Amino acid sequence: MENIIDKVREALQNKVDEKALAGSQHFFKEKIKCYGVRAPMVRQIGKEFFKMIKDRSKSEIFDLCEDLWRSGFIEESFVACHWSYFIRAKFEPSDFARFEKWIDDYIDNWASCDTFCNHTMGTFIAMYPEFLTRLKVFGRSENRWKRRAAAVSLIVPARTGKFLGDIFDIADILLIDTDDLVQKGYGWMLKAASKVHQREVFDYVIKNKDRMPRTALRYAIEKMPKDLKTIAMAK
Repeated sequence: MENIIDKVREALQNKVDEKALAGSQHFFKEKIKCYGVRAPMVRQIGKEFFKMIKDRSKSEIFDLCEDLWRSGFIEESFVACHWSYFIRAKFEPSDFARFEKWIDDYIDNWASCDTFCNHTMGTFIAMYPEFLTRLKVFGRSENRWKRRAAAVSLIVPARTGKFLGDIFDIADILLIDTDDLVQKGYGWMLKAASKVHQREVFDYVIKNKDRMPRTALRYAIEKMPKDLKTIAMAK
């Protein structure tokens, strides 16, 4: 098991881009731990090494993901996100506990949060919508990344028009959150929902615009026509 992880780490170390390393911290307020490998290369490495483990059991693959998460390196977290998503056909309801553990124990930046929640968690929720109630619990967490996860886990389902009522419920929970990364997360969720439900999202924004932080509001209306944006942004 450890051998494949060693090989992944060696591959990442061999693809360090000094320019990427020098600029990586610029995108984060919190301190991150990274090799300095560009995201497309990380995806490529993840795909290549997944071929070597794809026939292993789900439990073994999840254990490998946990080893990657545990390192704290952002690139290793991305590989873990890719690997867990690649075995989405094997997801079962019991997997939620492990996914929540990864959020609690390892996620400490927006990029790892979004990569994991957009794909692995978003797919899981689409498969098992009974867990939407657990996302609403996330929205009341003291952990900022868990609150962001409540919203960004619904980005992909929102784009296809799913779960609109639950999306508004989560937006209600996060509505006056003071954390800008949480505000951006639920604003992004509303923006994704507006792809199919533009009028409903616009009406929601108008109803709540006096309380909604401007950061969240701007994200929510980003893809709307100019005339609707003007109305929404008016004082």
